[in-house]
Amino acid sequence: MSDRPSLSLLDRLAVAWGLVGAGYHLYLIFAGLLPNLITRPLHVLLALPWIFLFARASGPIERVTGWLALGVGTVGTLWVALDRDALVDQYGALEGPVQIGLSIALILVALEMGRRAVKWILPAVAIFALLYGLFGSALPGEFGHPGLPIESFLGTLVISEGGLWGPLTGISVDVVAVFVLLGSIVGAGEAGRAFMALAAWSAGGLRAGAAKVSVVASALFGSISGSASANVASTGAFTLPTMRKLGYPPSLAAAVEAVASTGGQIMPPLMGAGAFVMAELLARPYTDIVTAALLPAILFFLAVWVGIDRMALGAGLKPIPAADRPSGREVARLFPFFALPFAVLLLVLFGTSRTAQQAAGAGIAVALALLLIDDRLRLDLPRFVTRACAATTEAGRQTAAIAAIIICAGLIVGVLNQTGLGVKITSAILAISGGQLWAALLLTALACLVLGMEVPTTAAYVICIAVAGPALIELGLPPLVAHLFVFWYALLSTITPPVCGTVFIAAGMVDAPWLATAGRALRLGIGLYLVPIAFVIQPALIDPTGDTLAAGIAFLRVAVSLWLIAFALAQGIGENTVGIRHIGVRTLSGISGLALLLVPIT
Repeated sequence: MSDRPSLSLLDRLAVAWGLVGAGYHLYLIFAGLLPNLITRPLHVLLALPWIFLFARASGPIERVTGWLALGVGTVGTLWVALDRDALVDQYGALEGPVQIGLSIALILVALEMGRRAVKWILPAVAIFALLYGLFGSALPGEFGHPGLPIESFLGTLVISEGGLWGPLTGISVDVVAVFVLLGSIVGAGEAGRAFMALAAWSAGGLRAGAAKVSVVASALFGSISGSASANVASTGAFTLPTMRKLGYPPSLAAAVEAVASTGGQIMPPLMGAGAFVMAELLARPYTDIVTAALLPAILFFLAVWVGIDRMALGAGLKPIPAADRPSGREVARLFPFFALPFAVLLLVLFGTSRTAQQAAGAGIAVALALLLIDDRLRLDLPRFVTRACAATTEAGRQTAAIAAIIICAGLIVGVLNQTGLGVKITSAILAISGGQLWAALLLTALACLVLGMEVPTTAAYVICIAVAGPALIELGLPPLVAHLFVFWYALLSTITPPVCGTVFIAAGMVDAPWLATAGRALRLGIGLYLVPIAFVIQPALIDPTGDTLAAGIAFLRVAVSLWLIAFALAQGIGENTVGIRHIGVRTLSGISGLALLLVPIT
């Protein structure tokens, strides 16, 4: 008899729905051009059950409203997809009370999807935007608008590509879904063991080896996840117990994992879907975004590495014992499970004229083939089926969460475009900053921090760049620099109190006081605050293929400055920190590092 646990009917439905979703998005890779008002509503239709049916409801009321929203959303998305030809002929204007009612219902479903995915703040912003679109004509002065007929206002949002089915949803359909599927399939196989083994083999023998394993593992895991919380849960399950076993203070262990996992969202190629969104908003190739993001991400992890090394001094934080580290032979045996899918992805992406979606499709084919075998190259068909079903189910769940965020953000962007509110906010930022770039950057950073406290990084980035990006660009910042700056600062709340989500997760896993953990995380994660300033001052840092020499000089300069600042901030545990000489050295180190970072070379 099989000892495999039996699945409930709902679990079986989820597996089947995950397979349907995976098949749909793989089909789109090779189907050629299809109408957006068909592919995008069907994408949201596939997301609906993950939000309203398969997710755990908090009570009977939420279950009932979930079924209601699922039914209404299904009818609404099918209406748009199946009646697409007739709706296109309406040129974005609704006709009759039935269409108005269906449009309002679809918008309410989108808001509820956002609420269930990321709680209230993002839907609240979307509701505020909708109210402004409907009643903003009553506002006096500059922030009023001439008024929009409800038929055209709602029609643009629901039956055209100006809201729910806009470019952001297109990114979710065309690129995010297939890359999430790739990451899920890779992660379902031996790749998880592979990158942990590689991290432990390469860094485990160093001082504070367990902490440095966390840095390497989180950087590698970020290439298939892009979620800081998922990174903490996945790599932390291995690294946190190991650090505690080796005598790390709980707050240090948790801080290391929280900061290292945060870096996963800025590490190419996925960047938590941010790379794809950025490519669409900038109308630039995806490869440009990945290339630009690479050196800053390495600098972030370099600063974390130096901080860990400094904090390890005086605490006796030893390497991982050799008996507990994998052998080179084991790493070599596991490495292809992680490397081959991404090698194929990168070869197709950079070596051919194929699209990012087609490159992901090639990577998925290789990853699926690798699910057939274990690390001893033994064929195991039953395990292949189990792993493939688990991967498609996880991909469906993750894709639905991203879709819920994106369609809510699409409503906001749609209202901004229709009413001109984005231009007015841009004017306000320019006025408040007095036309000074650094003042505008500070305002943008504060907005990113506040917004990022309640919504995921990608959503915070989309909203902030929509309202603040034009102002930064008008003040002379290159568009790619502006977008990367906003994206990095949308991550601030992951380690910055009072929210600091990754800090709370990691601290909870080792029973560490969150405030002490946050204090250490702020010092270890100083690169998150400073690297964006560096590439504003030195744009060559994000253009390594343009002027290679300038990019190399900028990289070395920022690396040295971060080393000096990390040295100043992250004193060794148990070190004498009160001596005049010690304080003077650290102060001089910090000032030198800041000067090297902030003073441009002319």
